[in-house]
Amino acid sequence: MDSESPRKTDNTVNLAEEFAFSSRFKTLFQDGMTLVEESAAYLDGQGREEAKRLDRTLVMLYGTESMRLTTRLMQLASWLLLQRAANEGEMSSEQFLEEKKKVKLDTLPVTNIDAAWDGLPVEFVSLVTRSLALQNRILAIDSEVYASNSAGKQAKDRNPVGQQLNLLSTALGIRRHLN
Repeated sequence: MDSESPRKTDNTVNLAEEFAFSSRFKTLFQDGMTLVEESAAYLDGQGREEAKRLDRTLVMLYGTESMRLTTRLMQLASWLLLQRAANEGEMSSEQFLEEKKKVKLDTLPVTNIDAAWDGLPVEFVSLVTRSLALQNRILAIDSEVYASNSAGKQAKDRNPVGQQLNLLSTALGIRRHLN
């Protein structure tokens, strides 16, 4: 990675940033892109057939949530592809940050899985659940890695032990909030 990378240049160890630029990122990338492919195949095939057998209220829920799933995965895939391009030095820091502005992680659709989901196809629910887990991981990594680009000193003022614990939980895919 060149000296214009979006990575910080101070001596602070940022586990989320190290993860984002490590070989372990390849696993996250592969998992994310596999989920995109699986979801597309399901929605175009088996999911379409299963949706035809749902009652009217569940058809509405399925339709709404399949659009949310598609939107969510498109944004997450865009983030993953941009991050990979940055990791591989295919774009300058300025190009990366400009393109990153187009990825709207802060406006991802909200999905609340509740009792109404019991009648939906199991595979569909699994895809949505997996997409939400991927979303949580990417949002946590993104906020830890790139918040310093927009927040500056604010990230350094946080409790370093709590920050490292949050970063470890992010790397492990566990949602955790420390105040």
